[in-house]
Amino acid sequence: MKSYNVCLKDTAKTFTKRLFYSLFDCEQEEAHGDYLENTFVEIVSKLEIENGKEIWETFKTQLPEIRKKLDLDAIAFESNDPASHSLTEIYLAYPGFYAISIYRLSHALYKLGVHILPRMMSEYIHGITGVDIHPGATIGDSFYIDHGTGIVIGETSIIGKHVKIYQGVTLGGISVSKSLASTKRHPTIDDNVCIYANATILGGDITIGANSIIGANVWITESVPENSLVTYQTEIKIRPRKNGIQE
Repeated sequence: MKSYNVCLKDTAKTFTKRLFYSLFDCEQEEAHGDYLENTFVEIVSKLEIENGKEIWETFKTQLPEIRKKLDLDAIAFESNDPASHSLTEIYLAYPGFYAISIYRLSHALYKLGVHILPRMMSEYIHGITGVDIHPGATIGDSFYIDHGTGIVIGETSIIGKHVKIYQGVTLGGISVSKSLASTKRHPTIDDNVCIYANATILGGDITIGANSIIGANVWITESVPENSLVTYQTEIKIRPRKNGIQE
């Protein structure tokens, strides 16, 4: 019976937290620099990935650019959420921002050909925030997630700049055979799109055009032109009660 290094889940959890802390805190960066490098090399070695040290060195050079992108994301949060009081609150207390941070870190590793560790990182943050972003997804600058719980963003999703997504949104794929795993299976969301709660958008050939608003609870399996407003129509009846008993 083959043995799997399932204990790496705990190692990856600690690695992910310290990597996040180091990205925003200079003292943490100095304190955990050696740990991060050594642990990364250890993890990828156990995952039978060669050249771990070289991959880490390349990844390190990308951290300043990742930080710049996350600062833009944080500004998008502060600009869009009337409940926010400061940028500091975004960095310290917003689960959506935490999820995006781990996504951007894991995505960089994913593009370097490291696949299992980024998935472990994304599953760690999924468990904490309820936000499930595959590290293979492509997400542009100034991305805003409101609340976040229940969001699913599939591997081949492409999201443009200044996109806003609310809780419960799914950017998913329509079931295909394993042989089509390398094809685009998830939607493309163009710039300046807002997708409200519990909307479901499915399919790799689907594009939501720029500047569109997708209303809550809609189900979309075909492309939407630019500057569209898509809503789900339902009827809600409100009637008076008589003597406290519903008619």
